[in-house]
Amino acid sequence: MDLHGCYVAIVTPFDPQGGLDEHGLRSNINFLIEKGVAGIVPCGTTGESATLSWEEHNRVVDIAVDEVKGRVTVISGAGSNNTREAIEAAKHARESGADAILCITPYYNKPTQEGLYQHFKAITEKAAIPTVVYNVPGRTGINLFPETLERLCEFESIIAVKEASGDLAQISEIHRRCGERITILSGDDALTLPMLACGGKGVISVIGNILPVEMSEMVKAFFERRIDDALALHEQLLPISKAMFIETNPIPVKTAMNYLGLGAGTLRLPLVSMSESNKKKLISVLQSNNVKPINVKAL
Repeated sequence: MDLHGCYVAIVTPFDPQGGLDEHGLRSNINFLIEKGVAGIVPCGTTGESATLSWEEHNRVVDIAVDEVKGRVTVISGAGSNNTREAIEAAKHARESGADAILCITPYYNKPTQEGLYQHFKAITEKAAIPTVVYNVPGRTGINLFPETLERLCEFESIIAVKEASGDLAQISEIHRRCGERITILSGDDALTLPMLACGGKGVISVIGNILPVEMSEMVKAFFERRIDDALALHEQLLPISKAMFIETNPIPVKTAMNYLGLGAGTLRLPLVSMSESNKKKLISVLQSNNVKPINVKAL
């Protein structure tokens, strides 16, 4: 499987009572497909996977696969700090028809590098689905070293890594060791262009929820060697990318989506609505960068 371009880490819309908003989810998916993204990633961090029950998690995956209908790639979140749970989530994704899974490094229990290797080895051997390893030390408290990722290249189903360490030297080392045996995807919108220069092939994006065309075009421009265009788009997106982390993701992106007319809905505890002062800052950034409300019904 060739992963290349802009994949969007989609939000999970909740209704005012805190339940899953299926209509909003389907509407958002169609909006992104119509705007030309390469794929969607349900049930990741941006999808508030930590507060979804496994029944809800599986339902979101089922809805995503059903709504996409093969038009773009579906990379289903299937991570857990419990290897057995991750395997079951991966199996469900495979049976549902997802193209691949996104599997985060185990959080809180802080395994050793050997533990990380054995975790992903078990998933790939027992679930048999293309796997994108997700390294985000700021969330998990553990860093997946390039040496460990190189060892994981021996498994054909481990096809990519979403790298959100923020360390360009580490990302360069991954490419130096693994080359084309594994695809590097950016897990940080603001660093996507530098990561492409270090061997990356695309991004799993948060900002893509609201600016899918611009993020997709930036990646496309880079690979078409229109570097000036790619740099201009990178700089255009930079203040908005930074604003997406004024508070914990996905609080800002859901706030922005609701402001723009996209169906993000509410948040689940322990996440709460954005403070009024930060909401004003966020909307100011959107307005000053000419990000206008979207007439979803007209699409």
